[in-house]
Order: sequence, then structure tokens, then C-alpha cells
Amino acid sequence: MPSPARTGPTSHVRAAGGVIHRPGSHGLEVGLVHRPRYDDWTFPKGKLTDGETEEEGALREVLEETGLRCRLGPFLGSRRYQDRHGRDKIVRYWRMTPEGGAFQPSDEVDRFEWLPISQALERLTYPRDRGLLRSIERETDPSPDP
Repeated sequence: MPSPARTGPTSHVRAAGGVIHRPGSHGLEVGLVHRPRYDDWTFPKGKLTDGETEEEGALREVLEETGLRCRLGPFLGSRRYQDRHGRDKIVRYWRMTPEGGAFQPSDEVDRFEWLPISQALERLTYPRDRGLLRSIERETDPSPDP
């Protein structure tokens, strides 16, 4: 008999988000959000709604948390971890470019900041987010390989 985890509903939390980026005076800048509930700095992301694709969810969550309408760029990868309820959570991320809008603080996200990659790496709370950002840093590093 198959295990319930294989025959029942999805056994993990599905979420999606974005690494918003723009050119800055000192190179590429990325947008980070501060969530007062967790007192953390991270990328905008959130759980998918029923029937929503991961891409749709990523764009919606970024808009809800940052106020920015974005264009979806390349897929960056997934991060898997245990959420605060002990559930397995998988978040899929895309690069995104802002096309309009403006940040408005809310109960969920009280601050949004554009930072150069080096400062964002220091500000991010979670190692999994720093790993994601390092993949973008490698893509944009103009120095030649030895």
C-alpha cells in the first residue's frame, strides 16, 4: 500500500518570489524587504494560491510586498527548507526587472531597500538567500576567470 504522503495532497508548502534588480550607480542593485513579524531581511516571496502558476505567484507576491510591477526574467532556482511550523517549504525564484509602481509600507513588509549586491549580501538574514544572490553576482561579475 502506498504511503499517505504519496497519495495525499501536496506534502510541502509551494511558494514563489523574485530577486528584483536594476542598474545602480555602483553596479547592479537588488531589492530587499524587511518583514517586522520575523525581523528579517529577505527577497519578496509568498505562498501560491489554488490554481496559480509559480510564475504568476512570484509576480503577485513581489507586487503585494513591494508595490512594484515587474517583468519576469530567468528562473534562478529553488530553495527548500523547513518553515516555522516544521513543514517542508519549496520556494522558486526568478530574476525580475521593475517596470513601475512604488513601495508602500504594510503590516507584512515595513521597509524596502535597493542595495548593491555586496551590501545586500551583508543585510540578508538567511544563508539560503545569500546563496541565491551569489549566483547572480557570478553572472554579473565582469572580472575574467583565471
